[in-house]
Amino acid sequence: MEKNFGRRFEGKVAIISASTQGIGFGIAERLGLEGAAVVISSRRQRNVDEAVNKLKKRGIEALGLVCHVSNAQHRKDLIKNTIEKYGKIDVVVLNAAANPSVEGILETKESILDKLWEINVKTSILLLQEAAPHLTKNSSVIFVSSITGYHPGRGLAMYGVTKTALLGLTKALADEMAPDTRVNCIAPGFVPTHFASYLINDDEQKRAIEEKTLLNRLGTTQDMAAAVAYLASDDASYVTGETLVIAGGMPSKL
Repeated sequence: MEKNFGRRFEGKVAIISASTQGIGFGIAERLGLEGAAVVISSRRQRNVDEAVNKLKKRGIEALGLVCHVSNAQHRKDLIKNTIEKYGKIDVVVLNAAANPSVEGILETKESILDKLWEINVKTSILLLQEAAPHLTKNSSVIFVSSITGYHPGRGLAMYGVTKTALLGLTKALADEMAPDTRVNCIAPGFVPTHFASYLINDDEQKRAIEEKTLLNRLGTTQDMAAAVAYLASDDASYVTGETLVIAGGMPSKL
């Protein structure tokens, strides 16, 4: 049955990076269903076009742009086109990530280390630098980290370390951008998206992951989107510098 959401983002403009599928798309869809004009992006025009079409079919105001977050001109154009069309930015969700290796940290090549740092941490800072001058008062920035940021296990160790960096970045920027902009973070558990498909293609491995949760299931993109919608909304107007773990009770912190 179709859920009916409120309209907490009526008149708001939200940019979500890496948002034509998976968690990013789920976030864009949820914010759009609650009234936001959403700006989505990814590296491929075809993916952008398909995602915009899906959103518009649901009555969502959407602008789609090609943006490889490592490309400085793409980042500039993403912000420039958003401002030209909507005149402001209320919400920025930094979702872009890469995990090109499952090697141990000491076996990871320098080029892979550079890519992990660049995509998972550096480009989020650079994109936010472009967006910051256009953020409205009472705006919201949300980073997408990971449960692996708390426990960088084998196979995801260096990826997890970059996600740990986002936890610290959230704290630092919450201080730097206060009081006009709130900065928070979500740490998703395992969600069966294309990005994480290699983790759950094997039924035995999928069950092992489910058994690590208290709720005995994997997360969904809707679970993650609901958390972002809360943090971006006025319902969280007194919340900043925090990371919300959405992992079904998997161990994270006290």
